[in-house]
Amino acid sequence: MFVKLNERVYLNMAKITRMKIDHVEDGIRVRFYEGQEQVAKSKRFKEVQEAEKWLNDILEKVN
Repeated sequence: MFVKLNERVYLNMAKITRMKIDHVEDGIRVRFYEGQEQVAKSKRFKEVQEAEKWLNDILEKVN
């Protein structure tokens, strides 16, 4: 199942093995992994709760 992450990126959720909300230098991002390889990352968020809400919205599209 492909999900649109932003205006340029579609992600095949069937291959995603792990998702991680991560604090990085420029803010909070959601990172998507296939095995050990990071294949995509989200836009920046100011709060973890914003990232969780965004991720839940993406996951609802899959189900």
